[in-house]
Amino acid sequence: MNIRLIGEANDYVAGGELVVTPVENTGFVPEEATIVGNTCLYGATGGQVFVRGKAGERFAVRNSLAEAVVEGTGDHCCEYMTGGCVVVLGKVGRNVAAGMTGGLAYILDEDDSLMPK
Repeated sequence: MNIRLIGEANDYVAGGELVVTPVENTGFVPEEATIVGNTCLYGATGGQVFVRGKAGERFAVRNSLAEAVVEGTGDHCCEYMTGGCVVVLGKVGRNVAAGMTGGLAYILDEDDSLMPK
């Protein structure tokens, strides 16, 4: 299954291939706005997600096999993650990767603000 969404996605997004981009001429900068809701990829067992914008809180919590690229997240990103791969191209909130036992999380930390979290 392949889905291309132009607009917004809400909670518990997972599976297949999902590309989320804002509508054109939104009036905001996509990489500075949350465009997918909380708990996207919660417990995901596969699929790929590509988000042009930021995710809410608890992105990829309990992720076991999904792969994702997102431009930033709220708190608790990759919490209890056991597998898969998450690439964050911007800032993350606090408590990132708490309880993470597997998988890969790549976080672009251009201002060295990640370690204190």
